[in-house]
Amino acid sequence: MRKLLATLVICLPLSVFAQNSIVQEGEFGVALGAGHYFGDLNTRAHLNRPKLAGGIFFRKNFGNYTALRISGNFAQLGYSDIYNTQNETMRRRNLSFNTKVWELGLQGDFNFFRFMPGDPDFRFTPYVSIGLSVFNYDPYAYLNGEKYFLRPLGTEGQGADTTYHRQPYSSMALAIPFGVGVKYSINERINLGFEICYRFTNTDYLDDVSTTYDDPSVFPPNPDGTPSPALLLSDRSYETGPPIGVKGRQRGNSQNKDQFVTGMFYISFNLQSYRCPTAN
Repeated sequence: MRKLLATLVICLPLSVFAQNSIVQEGEFGVALGAGHYFGDLNTRAHLNRPKLAGGIFFRKNFGNYTALRISGNFAQLGYSDIYNTQNETMRRRNLSFNTKVWELGLQGDFNFFRFMPGDPDFRFTPYVSIGLSVFNYDPYAYLNGEKYFLRPLGTEGQGADTTYHRQPYSSMALAIPFGVGVKYSINERINLGFEICYRFTNTDYLDDVSTTYDDPSVFPPNPDGTPSPALLLSDRSYETGPPIGVKGRQRGNSQNKDQFVTGMFYISFNLQSYRCPTAN
């Protein structure tokens, strides 16, 4: 009993005056913003078709400068050759896609300044972040108002018995997210922030476009003899002029992987613990 009273006598006064008595263990938050795709349909990194993005995260702090973050993110991505008005070949190609991306990531965050929510002298910092993520995607397009998922159709001859022997691509891929952001603590409990995070992925099929056209004969017609959706979606140049999709002609550039970026505002809530400060 005497030891307990002695501890209270020592700790309670110090906890009033010492900042370190309140320890920011971590934070959880929600984010909302926009995402954009870069790849075979957007080779000039235009930012003219942003779409909805959002996420949730938990950040574990290791002091005032470093943290480890686990996050779950969503991004709607898409693009179309109709926006490539300065490139006649791409405009004639006339391909398009949309996809929903679901991502799970692990990142290290590194603050430039000491960050201590609730302290007016250390309530703001820019930071950088890098890590590894896995994401799911499944590109689709519309034909005559009907939605078709492109991966099962094998629009570049994937899965067909041809000289190319192309295998269907996976709906899962890896990415290296690299982000820069700023955060500001409103008080010791709540933070606001903004982050731009760029993903370098290991897939070239985010947009279902990668290599060359295959022979149209690998896409069997419908039972009634009409062209199949696979054929019509593999080469849509017939909508802008004479078809250009002959076997071996370039459809995409497999040397460059697809990428995407998100820019999101977030609010986070600090998880705190209370400790008796040391004599130092």
